[in-house]
Amino acid sequence: METQSMSLILIVGCIVMSAYFSATETAFSSLNRIRMKNMAEKGNKKAELVLRLSENYDSLLSTILIGNNIVNIACASMATVLFVRMMGEDAGASISTVVTTIVVLIFGEVSPKSIAKESPEQFALFSAPLLRIFVTILTPANFLFRQWKKLLSAIFKTSEDTGITEEELLTIVEEAKQEGGIDEQEGSLIKSAIEFNDLEAMDIATPRIDVVSVSLQDEKADIAAIFRQTGFSRLPVYKDKQDDIVGIIYQKDFYNEVYHQNNPVSDIVRPALFVTENKKIGELLKELQKNKMHIAVVVDEFGSMAGLITLEDILEELVGEIWDEHDTVVNEIEKVSENEYLILGKTNLEKVFEVLDIEGESDCSTVSGWVMEMAQRIPKEGDVFTYEDPDHGQKYEITVVKMKERRVEKVKIINRQEKTLDNSGAMGYDSSGD
Repeated sequence: METQSMSLILIVGCIVMSAYFSATETAFSSLNRIRMKNMAEKGNKKAELVLRLSENYDSLLSTILIGNNIVNIACASMATVLFVRMMGEDAGASISTVVTTIVVLIFGEVSPKSIAKESPEQFALFSAPLLRIFVTILTPANFLFRQWKKLLSAIFKTSEDTGITEEELLTIVEEAKQEGGIDEQEGSLIKSAIEFNDLEAMDIATPRIDVVSVSLQDEKADIAAIFRQTGFSRLPVYKDKQDDIVGIIYQKDFYNEVYHQNNPVSDIVRPALFVTENKKIGELLKELQKNKMHIAVVVDEFGSMAGLITLEDILEELVGEIWDEHDTVVNEIEKVSENEYLILGKTNLEKVFEVLDIEGESDCSTVSGWVMEMAQRIPKEGDVFTYEDPDHGQKYEITVVKMKERRVEKVKIINRQEKTLDNSGAMGYDSSGD
């Protein structure tokens, strides 16, 4: 009787240790390392221990698996001996197998893992001191398993990249927003920061046709009028033609040194920063900061001005639109109804695709260029185009609402998604014009 009691105590102890190892494995594989680092930086010694153990995850996992298998096998062996003594060899072995399996699954695997999954950091802190002892005791076994792993890695070579990708990082941010860890504004800011360096200068630059500039030969009164009408504090200056930009003039310099004086405009022209169309805006931001400049001139492959980009344009890609007292607030994308949008032609095409959830590709950077690409000509007001993507079940009707000379000023996009679409092509075109 005393032997049976001792065996029962040992079996219960094995089940407890099985639960410990199972929960520890789940806790260390699920814990938030960033949260643990913050705790360690605040002086939590157990958090520091958890981080040290998790840094050598292979040894940690080997220790847990060895310990778990030892206690599970020991539990099954002692239970078999106990039940055979109580019920005989045939019945005892069968009943032992059934009972041990059920008990270990419920109390040694499923339940502790479920609990640890709910609070992985707390359980990792609880289990770390004892786990460190097991890691130390099983160091020789862990060494052998590391050598075995190296052999397997040499035999079964893999080129899988274990680093986190940008898409995965964006997914993590989206999940954090849904779970309430961060709010909508914080999520948008983080997402903008992640995607920031993917943008090129011409993606956000003001196109050449919209750039307001002055000539070295312009009268002082004309330049003053442009400063007053636009509200700009800086203007690019050209010599003979708009493509021949020679620098930038500041409103403060103009009124202090030219307007009320007899000095020529050329005396206050400051150097301009010239960049290529494919310059990454992250690099451009650093360059503007280094040179203490606020404006860069974007040039095309022929050396002509393609557009103008300001420090404010770059910052707006991170924090959203910045309006001052001189700006007229303009909504590039206006939602009219559930499936209908009014969009300015100068709006960035990738932004439109993202907002409307359109699965599309184009070499153009603006909505205006996209519409012209579909039309393969200069469209007219009232022209209607259809964009279809049968693979994603998408159908959009694009109507040209307003033209400005040869540019599409505004379009209306309606989601005409149908339940059944044919597979005749990814893009269709229909126009009321010729």
